[in-house]
Amino acid sequence: MTAGEWAERALSDVLDRVAGTAAEVGDRFPLFADPESGRWTTTRRGAWTGGFWAGLLWLRAGHTGRRADRAAAAAWTGRLAEWAAADTATRGLILWYGTALADGDTDAAALRSRAARACLTALDRELGLVPWGSAFGGPRLLTRVDGVPGMVPLLAEAGSEGVEAAASHLRRNLELCLGEGAFVPSWRFDAHGGWQPCEDPPSGWTRGRAWLLLAVADALHRGDVAAAWPPARLEAVAAQLADLPAEASGRLVPPADAARPDGPPDTSAAAITAVALLKLARLPGRRAAEYAARAVAILYRLVTAHVTAPGETRPAGMLLDGCYDAVRGTAPRHELVWGDFFLALGLAAHTGLVDLRQV
Repeated sequence: MTAGEWAERALSDVLDRVAGTAAEVGDRFPLFADPESGRWTTTRRGAWTGGFWAGLLWLRAGHTGRRADRAAAAAWTGRLAEWAAADTATRGLILWYGTALADGDTDAAALRSRAARACLTALDRELGLVPWGSAFGGPRLLTRVDGVPGMVPLLAEAGSEGVEAAASHLRRNLELCLGEGAFVPSWRFDAHGGWQPCEDPPSGWTRGRAWLLLAVADALHRGDVAAAWPPARLEAVAAQLADLPAEASGRLVPPADAARPDGPPDTSAAAITAVALLKLARLPGRRAAEYAARAVAILYRLVTAHVTAPGETRPAGMLLDGCYDAVRGTAPRHELVWGDFFLALGLAAHTGLVDLRQV
């Protein structure tokens, strides 16, 4: 089987799984699926992962070319509209990835534009970022690395002021999360003590590193955002984030927590990393070939070692061994909707179905 054939076959299996998932979940958003039965745990409104379900449907529509699949993707994207006004930095994940693949859909473009303006309004100019927000409870003046990917390109959609906000949001998060020499994925702001590091998620959270790498790759593809940094600064940050921690060195699929190398793996962290590396590989630079080779190696490992094959009792196309939350033991070796999305996006980019410069 040639390089193109394995990726094409895997993409077809993953997107066929999307069709099966749609039939199962009805009008609810899939979140994670049991690794044995393939049955999905669902949410009514989609939570922070709803955009990945819409994104998967857009990928399927692009793959099949069917009008009905495109209509289904558009309908699910429309259900994300209520999140545009929600107080959460995860609007980047929801409303960028839920609309970016909707090529030519005017309603999706209008929703993305409205969300960009709402996120720009939410920018706290004194703190220099869009706070985590209150939509999911807990302290509002918090920042987390999973509030950065998607938010950078989404803010940049809001004109020149949005570009400045995107650069500021990324810069502040990089200063906090990488500024002390150790990776700290979440910080809380206190009016008296300023920014204080949070213990949860832990510093070994590999998906957090992948999220931040993706955000940096997004910024590098936006020349107007990247221009806010000294030349080569963002490339150096990308190289730093692309190098796995010593505890996970050499592993294409990292543990969910690098401090627990014998703990559960997280294939979703690997899939996000693969997409980020493919984006970086499309930029000129001495490490482009290295990034591309590693991205394809990750995708191949995921497809051959972690995706269910046709003929099993389980549905084909399930990306297993994703870890939703290692700290709480939630869905530690499951199929995750965002893991499926980034695997499908990486395969779609590798096979030429999608131009990652647009996503």
